[in-house]
Amino acid sequence: MLCAEFATAFDEADALFVADIYPASEPPIPGVTGKLISDAVAEGGAVAESEFAGPKGNARLRCGNALRPGDVFITLGAGDIHEVGTRIAADLKKLEAIRAAMDDAEGKVKLYEPMSRHTTLRVGGPADFWIEPATESGFARAVKFLRAEGIPLRVIGRGSNLLVKDGGIRGAVLHPGKGEFESISASGDQISAGVGARFKAVAYAAREAGLGGFEWMEGIPGNVGGGLRMNAGAMGAETFDQVVSVRYIDGATGEIKEKTGAEFAYQYRFVPDLLENFAVAATFSGVPAERGGIDEKLLASRTKRRESQPVAPSAGCIFKNPGPIPAGKLVDELGLKNRHVGAARVSEVHGNFIVNDGGATAADVLTLIDQIKAAAREARGIELEPSPNPRRRHRRLLHSAMNLEGKKSPS
Repeated sequence: MLCAEFATAFDEADALFVADIYPASEPPIPGVTGKLISDAVAEGGAVAESEFAGPKGNARLRCGNALRPGDVFITLGAGDIHEVGTRIAADLKKLEAIRAAMDDAEGKVKLYEPMSRHTTLRVGGPADFWIEPATESGFARAVKFLRAEGIPLRVIGRGSNLLVKDGGIRGAVLHPGKGEFESISASGDQISAGVGARFKAVAYAAREAGLGGFEWMEGIPGNVGGGLRMNAGAMGAETFDQVVSVRYIDGATGEIKEKTGAEFAYQYRFVPDLLENFAVAATFSGVPAERGGIDEKLLASRTKRRESQPVAPSAGCIFKNPGPIPAGKLVDELGLKNRHVGAARVSEVHGNFIVNDGGATAADVLTLIDQIKAAAREARGIELEPSPNPRRRHRRLLHSAMNLEGKKSPS
């Protein structure tokens, strides 16, 4: 009844997030939701940003992520909507404590940052605290503070091998991608790079320095940090084949340490020492080579990647090869290419890739994974496993499956 009046009631606001309405001892009225208000404001009001945020928990996340220094945040409404403000105020206090402890002038911290913005598959709910250190010392201080406060933490790079669930990640996610972590330098027959540097950029820096042996990196979609963490490889080469040394943060103490490549135990997709410790930089060895030969190998790596992998957003290979047959070929033979759930679809280019056609959720992807596994089991008796899966609690599928209110959720 008051929908038209609401259209101009918030004109003094810069941004408006409308939560669900709810009945007070009366049956719901079909078609009457909070969206009527946000639509009315968008059509007839002066608010620059108006959004129907849905459930109260989702409204909290959207408002908290939109806040910037100097903003005034107000909750208005009947019932317990004030709890949104109380929770945001408490989490902002923690966020400011993290910022102060990190003491990194160029570093950034954000509240309730959607992980869909930071994974190559473009899905994933919010992280409670998103932290972008710009210096190794700031990174170390943040780790030390989070450990002392008992706040769970994860470190991600480009997000090219992650499927983050729709409930997001409780605790802090650190992303060392800018500042010192982007650095690449050449000296003699070695290349040093921060963990935020793209493997592709390292390959071309080596080319400029006249060093061969790095061409395979052109075909790796991730950053140096992820390559170290997983001992990534391509074209018969692996990351640790060329590692001279790694500088890292001790995950327990927050201290910066360094080891030679020979001191690391590793296998393909699994480096035990980097499960709980966090690499910040590495030095790799190469060999002097002619520019023409380097260019030929770079072209071969680039061509192979373009011909064998989809261009659409994906998280890389979903399944480990089961042994008797490559997972991609198995999916193809089962006739599952282009099968979709919502906007998640099995790639027509490579059967071991699931792509996001736009707007897919993690639940869509997980349902599609379950369908593929069931088909392989029923038709061939093959049990497909996520790749990589060296230890179950370090699976690609991040285990913090919570709904927006922090309760356990099946999705």
